[in-house]
Amino acid sequence: MAAGKAQFRTERAHAKINVVLRILSREASGYHNIETLFQRLALHDVVTVRVGDMSRTLRCDGPTMPSAGLGPATENLAWRAAELYAREAGWETGWEISIDKQIPVGGGLGGGSADAAAVLRAMEDLSPVKLGHERLMALGGTLGADVPFFVSGASLAWAWGRGDRLLTLPALPSMSVLLVTFAQGVNTGAAYGALAEHRAASGRAHGAQAFQLSEFASWAALARIAMNDFEAVVPTLHEGVARVLPRLKALAQDSVRSDDADMPRLALMSGSGATCFLLAPDATSLQVPADWQVTFTCTT
Repeated sequence: MAAGKAQFRTERAHAKINVVLRILSREASGYHNIETLFQRLALHDVVTVRVGDMSRTLRCDGPTMPSAGLGPATENLAWRAAELYAREAGWETGWEISIDKQIPVGGGLGGGSADAAAVLRAMEDLSPVKLGHERLMALGGTLGADVPFFVSGASLAWAWGRGDRLLTLPALPSMSVLLVTFAQGVNTGAAYGALAEHRAASGRAHGAQAFQLSEFASWAALARIAMNDFEAVVPTLHEGVARVLPRLKALAQDSVRSDDADMPRLALMSGSGATCFLLAPDATSLQVPADWQVTFTCTT
């Protein structure tokens, strides 16, 4: 069976952090509208897709794989991405998908979405019939709010709606990033539910906010708008976040120096959690408690 330009394709599936994450209204379908600033990280999974006359299989391995695995292969976003692409392209091919997991699972870093986007890109490269970038972005949007960003290949992007509307922004100077991860993540549905209850109790409205492009033009400008709505409730759901996030924010504040105002330090939680991060010019040199599960990477 023909496999397009090649029989296999290997893609890097980069993680992300949310430097801004605002949760807006909920649609009748159950989806929430969001406003978010995605920043790509150097940390990545490695995804290899082989196509041809073979059975359809998915294999995940690597140091960040949970001991219980990732569940049924057919429910994995990477599998669903391959199935969706093949159906849209009218391409009845077999595939073998292999994922080397380096991104912590279930931590708000977008690993599953990044893998799905990598599969879409690989399938597009291998397919005898090309769908084109716009269609690929649209397919990504049906898989998850983060997937279009990963499909785009952008370093920095503002996203809104369900995350499928993207404004690609100029990349900023590389910053080192300290990630504090946990064995257990945060259930996204529970996080949204807790946030809804919190907002109902407060009675505050949460509409879209106007931002200027200048607010995305430097790390110093971003430090003034950086925020994550889920930080209001996730510490009540996750003991690790409750313990680590305040200490990480204090560390960021204590480490500020007057001679590096253009490259500030900021600490946030990514996505709906549970990963907390400190973004700084010198994150690798900062002293953190020995019992923290730490990964160092950088923006890219």
